[in-house]
Amino acid sequence: MKILIDIGNTRLKWGCEHAQTLQTFPALAYKETAWQTQLQARWQSLPPPEKLAISSVAAPDIVSGIIELAQQLWSNIEVSIAQATAKNFGVTSGYQQPEKLGVDRWLCLLATWQQYQQAAWIVDCGSAITLDFINAHGIHAGGVIAPGLTLMKKSLTTNTAKLNFSSQTYPAQLATFTDAAIFTGTLYAAVGLIEQTLKQQPAPAMLLLTGGDALLIAAHLSQPVIIDPDLVLKGLSLVA
Repeated sequence: MKILIDIGNTRLKWGCEHAQTLQTFPALAYKETAWQTQLQARWQSLPPPEKLAISSVAAPDIVSGIIELAQQLWSNIEVSIAQATAKNFGVTSGYQQPEKLGVDRWLCLLATWQQYQQAAWIVDCGSAITLDFINAHGIHAGGVIAPGLTLMKKSLTTNTAKLNFSSQTYPAQLATFTDAAIFTGTLYAAVGLIEQTLKQQPAPAMLLLTGGDALLIAAHLSQPVIIDPDLVLKGLSLVA
């Protein structure tokens, strides 16, 4: 059995893979004080894994803390940390410096190509919204990065004295009170970003969304969408 961990900008998503079957578990907000205790409690109920594979865009101390916890529970566990490379599993990176591509984006590219073998837009709707295009030959053409919905809201409330942060959802329409207006404005900004970026590649391509806000954003896009919440973990399984 392998434990697969995707450490994003705010959440730790993880799962166990055994006999090519992936079982995922509730994500943890690792910036909360009790997250390591929660993770330890969940891990203690698992059968001993052979391997721990990590994808991380977080600070190094978060990664080292997770490795230390795993080694305390299972002294013989093998640990691997994924890195972006120039080429792997039929995918060629479009970055001038391939190692600078976010490892989560790279793993999404690998998983998409492995599963679909066709041109695709991959949109990760997390703390940041990232869009990457892979063509029908497995070549990554590049991508764009923008703030995610929560980050956009926090930017407004942090830099504007009379606005308060709200995680509440509202109908996406012209609003008659401020929280709803912010919700709609940030949602429309994300949808507009995605639809404008898709115009950069006129050839037909599937649209694949992942990340915590994927369902919300997908509901407002004007074309068919496939949602895969485990895309990073699937890519991590490949390289592990």
